[in-house]
Amino acid sequence: MIRWIAATGAFVVSLDSMVNIAFPSMAASFGVPPESMRWVIVCYVFTYSLVSFMGGGVGDRIGHARVFSAGAGLSALAFLVTARAPTFGWLLVGRVVQGLGGGLVYGTAPGIITLASAPADRGRALGFLNASIGVAFATGPVIAGGLIDAVGWRSVFAVRIPLALAVLAWSLVGLPVTRRATAHRSARVSDFTRADVLRACAASFLANGGIFAIWLLAPFYLVNRRGLDALAAGFMFMLAPLGTTLASPLGGALADRIGPRRPVVAGLAIEVVGLILMSAARETTPGLVVGSALFIAGFGIGLFQPPNMATVMEAFPARQQGVAGGLSFMARTLGVVAGVATLAQIFAVRRASAGFDAAFTTAFVVAAAAVTIAALGASLPDRRRAARPSASADCS
Repeated sequence: MIRWIAATGAFVVSLDSMVNIAFPSMAASFGVPPESMRWVIVCYVFTYSLVSFMGGGVGDRIGHARVFSAGAGLSALAFLVTARAPTFGWLLVGRVVQGLGGGLVYGTAPGIITLASAPADRGRALGFLNASIGVAFATGPVIAGGLIDAVGWRSVFAVRIPLALAVLAWSLVGLPVTRRATAHRSARVSDFTRADVLRACAASFLANGGIFAIWLLAPFYLVNRRGLDALAAGFMFMLAPLGTTLASPLGGALADRIGPRRPVVAGLAIEVVGLILMSAARETTPGLVVGSALFIAGFGIGLFQPPNMATVMEAFPARQQGVAGGLSFMARTLGVVAGVATLAQIFAVRRASAGFDAAFTTAFVVAAAAVTIAALGASLPDRRRAARPSASADCS
């Protein structure tokens, strides 16, 4: 049950994929240009990238269950604020609060899951966590499309209030709340500067920065360029996270069986292919081609995430699994922030001088180049990692 609680919390937080399909409606509602939607992403993702790391460390000290439950409660509050935001500024305030709650959930979920799993099953356990995130990413756009067409964009926040409250109640009942032993050593700078940790975090930074070319720009391409309504766009957009959902368990299983390096490199290479295909998408591009590009890119990042996360988690002992999980999510989400900020600026500058199609292509080519660098770095031979203490079953 412990795995399911942690995965469900991550699922509810990851339903933020609903927001991306709402970008065109939100921009029109507040009278802001498409590139301003970057702040809706940045205020949320940058906040939870930092909070996930700190939350994981706090969880190591006072118990992961307490921090996880606090994150679920804050998320419910944030959904209320964003659903009722009267101005664009208030929407951004709500997104910061949402980042606080989401960071506490994301920062503790990997530690809860790994501490409840045998070391030999760690890759599969993390694959299960990433699959739950992928399911949310896949279903969110479709749910959002129907809600936006029927009710409006505010519903993508309001509908998650009861879900967050349900996770809060379940965590309070189902997660054991016991304080950690006093023999706790805080993580040192040297723990984070080992070659395997740095390489995994750098790869995650670049891979997630690149994939967010899809999450930022594809909704505008599908709605404004291809003329799809929100529901139809949601169905097509979901192919990217659907690929992630299907690939995540495979990536985790391969990491347990053959080690993380080969599935990490393969996942990055597949993501590059999807981004390159997407860069050529135009108004008249066959839907099958666009859908394939979205699915391939999503499959690549899904194959990559679990073994890359397992590399980070294995580099830290059981008493520091919260820090390890928070670090993994921080690298992932800082990449998202950097990718969104950079790609939005590239898109805005290029669109002003050459139009939507040229800007769209340039942004995706830059994204593919970043992921290519990550793949080349990950393909370098690994040094043999020193044995780490195995994780215990304590999931406090």
